[in-house]
Amino acid sequence: MEPAPESYNIYDAKTRLSQLVARAESGECVTINRNGRPVAQLVPFVPERPDRTPGVWAGKIRIADDFDSFTASDEEDWYGA
Repeated sequence: MEPAPESYNIYDAKTRLSQLVARAESGECVTINRNGRPVAQLVPFVPERPDRTPGVWAGKIRIADDFDSFTASDEEDWYGA
């Protein structure tokens, strides 16, 4: 069972914001209360997509030998007659 997040009133949260953000960075959740009622929660940021890994397509793509060639037929196709 996961422990309940610690709670702070708004005044304490304002004075300790840097500390609370550091705790969120380390994975903790912090609840912020107004008049004893929870109104917000400070949680760790989770990126929407994973970090990229260079070279993951290495050896899986083949570029044709004539890739850079640009013939008169290509020019006509691109720019018209």
